[in-house]
Amino acid sequence: LKPAAHDLFKKLKDEELELLVQVVESRGAWESGCILAPWGDLRGVKQGLPPQVLLCRLFRWPDLHQSHELKHLCYCAEGQGACGDLAVLCCNPHHFSRLAVPGTSPPHSPPPPLHLGTWGLRTAPETLTPSAGPCAEASLLCSPLPDTSLSWSTVKDGCWCKLAYWEYRTRVGRLYAVHEASVNVFCELPWGSGFCLAQLPAAYRSCAVQRARGKIGRGLLLSREPGGVWAYNRSEHPIFISSPTLSPPGACGLTVLKVLPGYSAKVFDYAWAGDRGGWQLPGEGPCDAHSIRISFAKGWGPCYSRQFITSCPCWLEVLLNQP
Repeated sequence: LKPAAHDLFKKLKDEELELLVQVVESRGAWESGCILAPWGDLRGVKQGLPPQVLLCRLFRWPDLHQSHELKHLCYCAEGQGACGDLAVLCCNPHHFSRLAVPGTSPPHSPPPPLHLGTWGLRTAPETLTPSAGPCAEASLLCSPLPDTSLSWSTVKDGCWCKLAYWEYRTRVGRLYAVHEASVNVFCELPWGSGFCLAQLPAAYRSCAVQRARGKIGRGLLLSREPGGVWAYNRSEHPIFISSPTLSPPGACGLTVLKVLPGYSAKVFDYAWAGDRGGWQLPGEGPCDAHSIRISFAKGWGPCYSRQFITSCPCWLEVLLNQP
């Protein structure tokens, strides 16, 4: 890749080279600007390799082969069609994620590190749910979850989703309303701006919950994009996701998708969901058909010792408003 990389670097402006150095050294520590490269074949041993594939291979995923394995992240201007110049394209390696597809096992890739950055916290004026206390979760697995579903007729504040954070069967803190097109969910300050879980109160946390929280790190990026909702794993550990639209039509079970660090997945499809009503989860009771469930670091389902998400130490419920 060296000759092709040198050829690309010669085509970049000085300020773009400087930005590339900062992005690579920090390994995507912040939402940086686009690095625009001329669209065209590169000379060298990897002739014809697109610039974004070349740099992603150099600095993130050595096993990457094709551009269709990549997805623009929501903050990339080119991915939003905002660059406005068909002769150039963004090749910032941290403006891309790899695609996680249900039913496949992506190869392991080096995770992005934790980083420092700016932060903020917004809260919605929701009431706190009663704490369940340090009860053993094993005896509660077959009871229905408390209802946190949004009523479409009563959602008037313009948010496209609300987030509920759970530790086993206890909801912690307020519902968090999301008005922007994307939101970061992370654990400790100062890992980013968005929904900081460390700001939520909790009277008791078991050792298992504390260990799981230690693995959340930079967490994930949720984004509302045309047709659906995407999740990008920003942490150093896998996240596990289920939603009604991840399961194939007619499936009797629930699909739980494992998303490795640096990977993205379309976790909800508005067209597929349509106007379907509630649906049942075995052992957990009714579930909102416009919701997504995400567990940090711990999987659940038939392939795991945890059969239900209520057995996971730390998880997130995404309650979607109708598009």
